[in-house]
Amino acid sequence: MPIKIPNNLPASQILDSENIFVMDTERAYKQDIRPLRILILNLMPLKTVTETQLLRLLGNSPLQVEVDFIYTQSYTPEHTPMEYLTEFYGTFEDVKDNIYDGFIMTGAPVEQMEYEDVAYWEEVCQIMEWSKTHAFSSFHICWGAQAGLYYHYGIPKYSIAPKVFGVYKHKLLVEHEKLFRGFDDEFYVPHSRHTEIRRSDIEKIPELTIMAESDTRCGVYAVANLKKRQFFITGHAEYDPLTLKWEYDRDVKAGHNIQIPCNYYPDDDPTKEPIVKWRSVANLLFANWLNYYVYQETPYDLSKLKNIPECWHNGIREVK
Repeated sequence: MPIKIPNNLPASQILDSENIFVMDTERAYKQDIRPLRILILNLMPLKTVTETQLLRLLGNSPLQVEVDFIYTQSYTPEHTPMEYLTEFYGTFEDVKDNIYDGFIMTGAPVEQMEYEDVAYWEEVCQIMEWSKTHAFSSFHICWGAQAGLYYHYGIPKYSIAPKVFGVYKHKLLVEHEKLFRGFDDEFYVPHSRHTEIRRSDIEKIPELTIMAESDTRCGVYAVANLKKRQFFITGHAEYDPLTLKWEYDRDVKAGHNIQIPCNYYPDDDPTKEPIVKWRSVANLLFANWLNYYVYQETPYDLSKLKNIPECWHNGIREVK
């Protein structure tokens, strides 16, 4: 099934060239089906790149998905023209009365700042609080995961040097968990961050489950509150094959002391084409989230969602 996105969104041309079925707003309105409604808070500086990465994965599913994008009104992005945001994005004020099947919060290039020093922190907190009653399931990525764990559960982040940068091997810590259905015993995911969350802090919160981690220095990968369908993912499975290369080349050009991305280039040689080890992981991760935690559990009538969170547990619809 197609993914519905705003008319003329630049990402649609890229997705169409990859044979991912994209449906514009006008055509979608003619379909007699209720699509899954997903809200994406895109905090990344290069909006179009992140849009394409996420839409590629959300569109690789048999489900029809309708996506809304928002940006932070309290901080004007420096790398995206306001004309672009005005045409393709909304603000929290525009969507706060809506109900969504799912909510995605991306990473942001502010991880070395204290949360409270981030210009849009108060607005992000408002959106995260709103998501508890207006989105059936939430999916937080990288800094978004750290911020979510800090806001909802008081879990701090810690600086780590050198930067966690590369493609790392992970293992599952849970059995038969639907988010990881189809995963191998070991799987690879890209990371690019200067901070970490620690297992010891997470284990103090009974509602949280550490679902996957790495034995390497990148540590905890996936954390969830399964009862509330909140997921916190510290890596970047959505990254394109050359995203780490672009970050590495950018930092080298800027004169930063950056290491070669771990386990990325053959023989650690930046002149060689990187090897992609996470494409299937990304597709499974997003497809499983959409299918098992969004599509199969949300009510057809989203107006009923506000009354549901306390009577649905672990994917089982309980009747009072």
